[in-house]
Amino acid sequence: MATTTSVATSRGLERSLGRVDLIAMGVGAIVGAGIFVTTGIAAATKAGPAIMLSFVLAGAICVLVALCYSELASMTPQSGSAYTYTAATLGEAPAFFVGWNLLLEYAVAAAAIAIGWSGLFGATLNSLFGVTLPTAITAGPSAGGVVNLPAVLIVVALVGVLVFEVKIAARVVKTLVALTIGVLVLVIAIGSPHIQAHNWTPFMPFGVNGIAAGAALAFFAYLGFDIVATSAEETREPRRDLPWGIIGSVVIATALYVAVSAVLTGVSPYAELNNAAPVATALAAIGAGWTGKVILVASVVALTKGLLMVCYGQTRLVFAMSRDGLMPKSLCQLTSRGVPVRLSLLMGAVIAVVAGLLPIDTVAELVNIGALFAFVVVALGVLVLRRTDPARPRPFRVPLVPVVPVLAIAGCAWLATTFEALTWLRFVIWSAAGAALYLGYGRRHRVVPTGGVVA
Repeated sequence: MATTTSVATSRGLERSLGRVDLIAMGVGAIVGAGIFVTTGIAAATKAGPAIMLSFVLAGAICVLVALCYSELASMTPQSGSAYTYTAATLGEAPAFFVGWNLLLEYAVAAAAIAIGWSGLFGATLNSLFGVTLPTAITAGPSAGGVVNLPAVLIVVALVGVLVFEVKIAARVVKTLVALTIGVLVLVIAIGSPHIQAHNWTPFMPFGVNGIAAGAALAFFAYLGFDIVATSAEETREPRRDLPWGIIGSVVIATALYVAVSAVLTGVSPYAELNNAAPVATALAAIGAGWTGKVILVASVVALTKGLLMVCYGQTRLVFAMSRDGLMPKSLCQLTSRGVPVRLSLLMGAVIAVVAGLLPIDTVAELVNIGALFAFVVVALGVLVLRRTDPARPRPFRVPLVPVVPVLAIAGCAWLATTFEALTWLRFVIWSAAGAALYLGYGRRHRVVPTGGVVA
């Protein structure tokens, strides 16, 4: 491992990512646990066969938000995503709270994906080799085990990938994305001829509100395009390529989600999809045989790349906040290769402990409420900056302003109304903890301009 250098604040991350890398990273993060797990749960408990419309709705709102992201990303090509954009438009305090909530999203999402990976890995070992891992090493103390060892080990392995140059991680992701998309195309090709129209009746068993609730749950998957925005400082031509990466990954992922959900609900009654492997369940219903084993392997692959991208996005977010002084400066030190190794190891350790010891059953809504908060602030930032600094160069411009940002805000607010009261309480508690950190540390150590625009 290269030695750590103290030039963290004067030196940028290594620029090595191109347009294809960004789209692959975005699709890799979006098309993961959501398509192999969340799709079935959302169909069974939220929307029924109308989950197809839920993904269309979620994708449409995400495209609106992605357009706003793209304008600010092209103007402010720095790490930090929505945190950085908020600092550039609304000032330091709102930026801190956006970053604080994104940090919660990434940490909880990474732990949840690691736990899901462990479950699917165990199921794959059992299906392929008849090996059953003991509960003591596959579950935390509250679930009757000691430690979820596979979850810990996959986090350790992926952090090992991240401490090398980011272009190595990008190559790994592109390979895994290609494999995952290939398997999903196989699922669609095998399942389509077996679709039974009666499985789509009733089409909206939970009504219009169910479509919205399904779309809100789907946002757990769409967090991936935010991860593209965190890679701004490692992109060779950020002003040109970031919009392509952000919007392209959302469009491709939405198309895949709609197609796969159509097949799942068409070949199997939606109520039977409420399990950890709905794709394999649906194909088993049509006697697809060997493909069930392929799907299990593909699920493990999909969660692997999804976890890699969430870990990557989290470290780049904290890097940006640390560099600005809102978190300890020691976290943004880089190696001679321009990689925040210390930060990667620290965040990896946190995720591994949470995934290894705690059961996480209801993370999606907690993740989503933070994402929706960040999305609203980014769309609001476009409106503010268009008014306060209209002459500033914009390599990419959101069309139809103010219509697009206003629709993005309204769509996010609508989805947020579907969350339970407990989710809102958790959000308030976490935000209160962030307020204490900001007032006690961030305000006294900040190096970003108060209420100013980041150059």
